[in-house]
Amino acid sequence: MNIRRILTLVVVAIALAGISLWMGQQAYSWFPPQASAESLLVDDLFSFLVTLGTFIFLGVVGTLTYSVLFQQAGKYDLSDGPAIEGNITLEIVWTAIPLALVIWIAAYSYQVYDQMSILGPMEHVHLEMATAEAAPIEPSPDSQMPDSNEPIERIEVLSRQWAWEFRYPEQSISSTELHLPNNHRIKLTLKSEDVIHGFYIPAFRVKQDIIPNQAIEFEFTPIREGNYRLRDSQYSGTYFAAMQADVVVQSPESYQQWLAQAAVQPPKAAYNQAFEEYRRASETAINAGWKTVVPAAPPMVNYSGSNQQNKGL
Repeated sequence: MNIRRILTLVVVAIALAGISLWMGQQAYSWFPPQASAESLLVDDLFSFLVTLGTFIFLGVVGTLTYSVLFQQAGKYDLSDGPAIEGNITLEIVWTAIPLALVIWIAAYSYQVYDQMSILGPMEHVHLEMATAEAAPIEPSPDSQMPDSNEPIERIEVLSRQWAWEFRYPEQSISSTELHLPNNHRIKLTLKSEDVIHGFYIPAFRVKQDIIPNQAIEFEFTPIREGNYRLRDSQYSGTYFAAMQADVVVQSPESYQQWLAQAAVQPPKAAYNQAFEEYRRASETAINAGWKTVVPAAPPMVNYSGSNQQNKGL
């Protein structure tokens, strides 16, 4: 291989690397705002995957395009190509590089999810069977997660077909709107009364399955004030698309004010879209011909949110 070809390949590789890095930076804008400490980890991982994937994609497509345009046989050339039995060096290279990339991606992904502490159903089962005296896991020095000694805000999350209910046990408050203090570690106790639900806040980049008959501990740290949306990421039945709730991240001072205001309000039935849709459908004379699970009754809460209060509640 002559010097000119080597220099050409080097220039092409540098150009592809530059384009790939640029594309990786653009990937940050494809998501909602980063509203939790976990979102920083997830977005960095996604940016890395986009960068790597762009480099591989452009390299493969560029090689194929060059071969099609500049390595064609002559119009009337029907002869066979050169006989090539194999190249041990090339085979080792194209086996070792993908293997190294897969190991790299797997290790990086495991590190991110280990720091986020998001567990699957079987992992929760194993944790329940594990001894309570197990040694705590020390955070890595380069971890972006908050210090474990930071004060934790504990909130109970109750999911049912098809409504969310959030309970603040220390203040004896119940709400259909999840209020969180900014820059405070949040520890949720997730419970389901019926089927598997999925606790998913896109702006936080966190998702945790909620298993019936299990209390699942789930932690994250909001870092950006604002209003966000909680959705059920698991198909839980007919009205699962209506199983959404507002998530309000406030300053610690505003959060304490909200707790004080909610604590003095008497419990009342909150508006529930699934329950109302089912009630209206039941009142019509037209029978659709299929059965559905009857939605749970609207929860009794101290606070049902400004949007729901505007509906007449």
